[in-house]
Amino acid sequence: MELHAYLITLLFLSPIIILYQIGLWKLFEKAGYPGWKSLIPFYNYYIMIEASGRPAWWFFLLFIPGVNFFVAIGITIDFVKSFGKFTFGEHVGAIILSFYFFPKWGFDKKLEYLGESASPEFNKKYKLKKTKTREWVDAIVFAVIAATIIRVFFIEAYTIPSGSMERSLLVGDFLFVSKVNYGARIPMTPVAFPFAHHTMPIIGTKAYYDGIQWKYRRLPSFQDIKRNDVVVFNFPEGDTAMIEAPDDNYYQMQLRGETPQSIRSHFTVVSRPVDKRENFIKRCIAIAGDTISMDRGMAIVNGKKEPLKGTGWFSYVVEFKTSDINLKLFEDLGLKIAPTALPNMYQMDGTPDMIAELKKSEFVKSIQENIEEKGYYDKLIFPHDDKRAWNLDNFGPFIVPKKGWTVSLDSLNMPLYERAIRVYEGNTLQKIGNDWLLNGKKATSYTFKMNYYWMMGDNRHQSADSRYWGFVPEDHIVGKALFIWLSIDSDASFFSKIRWSRILKGIH
Repeated sequence: MELHAYLITLLFLSPIIILYQIGLWKLFEKAGYPGWKSLIPFYNYYIMIEASGRPAWWFFLLFIPGVNFFVAIGITIDFVKSFGKFTFGEHVGAIILSFYFFPKWGFDKKLEYLGESASPEFNKKYKLKKTKTREWVDAIVFAVIAATIIRVFFIEAYTIPSGSMERSLLVGDFLFVSKVNYGARIPMTPVAFPFAHHTMPIIGTKAYYDGIQWKYRRLPSFQDIKRNDVVVFNFPEGDTAMIEAPDDNYYQMQLRGETPQSIRSHFTVVSRPVDKRENFIKRCIAIAGDTISMDRGMAIVNGKKEPLKGTGWFSYVVEFKTSDINLKLFEDLGLKIAPTALPNMYQMDGTPDMIAELKKSEFVKSIQENIEEKGYYDKLIFPHDDKRAWNLDNFGPFIVPKKGWTVSLDSLNMPLYERAIRVYEGNTLQKIGNDWLLNGKKATSYTFKMNYYWMMGDNRHQSADSRYWGFVPEDHIVGKALFIWLSIDSDASFFSKIRWSRILKGIH
């Protein structure tokens, strides 16, 4: 199923990329450059800068995050101006519909390269009346509009701030998230400042106006959310967003022995519209209609065990036969190692594959995974019901709600589904004696209007996910994580900060 989803995405993107590249090749040839130079990433922009007459140092601006997007748009506009494309509509086409206009212009026998569009001679010859200030204003306005359209409806850049998805995603990974795979969500809070999610930079005020709210709608999708997709979504817990701690701090605070009340004191709680809540990224373990449970740290979906393969960060207690151990050998495997209070014993965090390699060592006496015991009730774990002795590693089974699925309103189901019915689907729900009133009327069942999903981090013991706050409704889904475009290790030396092996790595 995962291969099928990638094939659909590939079939959609391939014609766009091929048509764009064919058109750019032809335009390069018209400008007097070999067409093959259009195929080389970044270098093709250097050629466009040269053909437009811009200074060569513009090329280095392409490597500055945030700035590079606007510079790339400016370079493209300058380039098409060199072929006599001066109108606003033509510039919009060159940026948003380049896969159509570039081949059209490239194969147009009447179209010629006119010269360096950024030169004074060019402006004088073709009587471009706009002042430099007006050109820059138009370019900035156009760039903002184009970038907003691309960001909202096509693709958006995100960064990974915490280790909750290790080792699939690392702190410092910069990735692109597709809005088109699952269908772009029409903005629910349409009046907002461009490029700011919910808070204005520097001044810290709201970056949106919540006086206008639109109903949840999506554009048609190219695929449904599949099990094991890595998904970006808005934080679903309540009508609030918790903003003063990274998303993997719940469990760390619990380990320190803090009470739920003291944990809440670490957060500032503010009310935000759905699409302006914090963005989280997790793996979809179960889709709508699935039966999900967990047994001693192993996720079970529809009765089938679903181990994480080649990824997943777990905690283990490792005992060695002797204290004379070179831990550097095991750190080279990628394991994170911390001493314990007992001699020859260490806590090691790593993937199952790393632990399999560790087991081969003749110095290892025993390896035990750190997991909660069955029967232990953790009040922080969904659905926070003391009649269910559930914890981080043991819960369920229960069904993830699906659009059109009907559930009985009874004491067994309501702890699991009350929140979804009341908060996510906008109903009033009240218990009177043994009866439930749904929107003021007695009801014995409820049929769901939306699909829901069960999301979990790959770093299973350092991730705040559905185990803490339950289902993720479909109107909270932002998009699908596609690939990493840059990865920076903040702890590395200056020359080793970029993780080159992760650049352009697909996310699986």
